[in-house]
Formats: sequence, C-alpha cells, structure tokens
Amino acid sequence: MTSTRDWVAGARPRTLPLAVAPVITACAGPVVRGHAAWVFAGGAAVVALLLQIGVNYANDYSDGIRGTDRDRARTGGPVRLVGQGLAAPAAVKGAALTCLALAAVVGLTVAAASGHWAVVGIGAAAIPAAWFYTGGSRPYGYAGLGELFVFVFFGLAAAAGTELVQTGSVTAATWLLGSGQGLLASAVLMVNNLRDIATDTEHGKRTLATRLGDRRARGAYLVMMLLAALLLAAGCAQIMSVPASLLVLLVAAVAGLLLARPVLRGATGRELVRVLAGTGRLALLLSLIVLALAVMTAW
Repeated sequence: MTSTRDWVAGARPRTLPLAVAPVITACAGPVVRGHAAWVFAGGAAVVALLLQIGVNYANDYSDGIRGTDRDRARTGGPVRLVGQGLAAPAAVKGAALTCLALAAVVGLTVAAASGHWAVVGIGAAAIPAAWFYTGGSRPYGYAGLGELFVFVFFGLAAAAGTELVQTGSVTAATWLLGSGQGLLASAVLMVNNLRDIATDTEHGKRTLATRLGDRRARGAYLVMMLLAALLLAAGCAQIMSVPASLLVLLVAAVAGLLLARPVLRGATGRELVRVLAGTGRLALLLSLIVLALAVMTAW
C-alpha cells in the first residue's frame, strides 16, 4: 500500500512554489490600484496548486507506463510512484484526474463568485495541457515543447487569470510580471530535463534539453534566469518607483547568477536537484518581494 509520505513525495513539493509565485506576483497591480480581492486571489492560488500537483501525478503516470522513469533513480530526481513500483498506475492516474477535476471546480466557483467568466477559458486550456504534457499518443513534452507550455500556463496564464478575477482586466504590468515568472518556471524544467538527458534520450523523449545538448541547455538556463530578472523589473517599473524596480532586478539577477554557477560548471544529478529547488524558492521569494513593494507603494 502506498504511504502518505510517498504520495506527498510524488506530488513533487519542490515544484509547488512555482504554482503560487505568479499568483502572488500578479496581485501587485491590483494592490497598487486599490482593487485587490484577496479571496479571489486565494482561489486562483488553490487552482494553480491543484493544477501543479495534477500535472506532476499525470507526468508520473504517463512516464511510468512508458518506461521512461525506469532508471530515473540514478539521476537523483524525485520519487516516481509508478516507475519505482510504489503505487499502481491506475491509482496515480486517478490522483491526477482528481486534482485536475478539483481545479476545475474551484476555478468555476471563483469565476462565478467574481463574475469574471473569461477566466474559465484559461482553465479550459490549462487542464488538457496538464494531461497531454506527457499523456496521450503524442505528448508535447516529448517533442521539446515543455518549456513553452510551462511559460504560458505557469507564467502568463496564471498571472493573467489572477488579475482577471480581481479586476476584470489584465494590464501590461501583469503580462510582464507573468512572463518573468514563466521564465523561472521554464528554467526549473530546463534543469530537470538537463539532469535527465541520458535517460530521456534512451527512451525517445526529445525534450528541449536533449535537442540542445548538454552545453547549450546549461547556457539556456542562464539566459532564462537573466531574462526573467529583466521582465520582472520591467513589470515593476509599470506600477512602482525606479528604485523598487532596480531592487527586484538586482535580487533576481544576482540570485540567478549564483544559481547558474554550478550549472555552467557542469553540475549533475543531485547538484542539479538543488538548483531546481533553489530556482523554485527564488521564484517564490521574488513574488513576495514584488508584492511587499506593491503594498509599500500603495501606502
């Protein structure tokens, strides 16, 4: 029988900050303009978390039944419930579908309560995108499109949906902030896939990292981190003072360079797992900094 600890590990907690970071960041604009609706923002955070956990279980199930996860343990990655025989494939599939269904229910509830039904379109696109990342007969994650979809749904869509349910519109600042958070999420996936290049290649999983190759994938991580810093600062510049924007740029750029250092020096296995976790924590930290600066600006 699968233990609670295994189910929690299978949800991949290191990735969860990436779900709430764009939601928190997208509250900055409404706060500055005095239109923050925290209940609706909280609902958006719940939806984002459920989608993240759902896609993690769906990925575990699909990669597990394909055999892609069979040798993952040697790369130091997260627990694979199906691949390591810790849970029956049907149970993991059920957990994934349950999380995605709950995300739909919460999303519809928030849309109804806020009266901003346009957000339903975002959810209608996000749920199938979560499943077909590695599911179905032609998963886009196996075609090198994972980073693009992560950028869209765990950056742009999450940020836009959060502001939309609070104000009924999406500003340029939120698009920029969402783009920055989306690049941080894409950088996490790049590191994850960089770690797994060997096993992915063996099983025909053509991620962006396998297509770029080891050296260029490492460079891509650095580019993503620095572009994320610029976009977050640009988003802040739309609604805050220049010093506030420069502070965000400084923190994001310096932390990005520090995280990229071991990657550029050839880190592998568990070293890359630490970078992955650090990038997720940075995304959350930056979201909190942006929100704190927005609160200060509003005062």
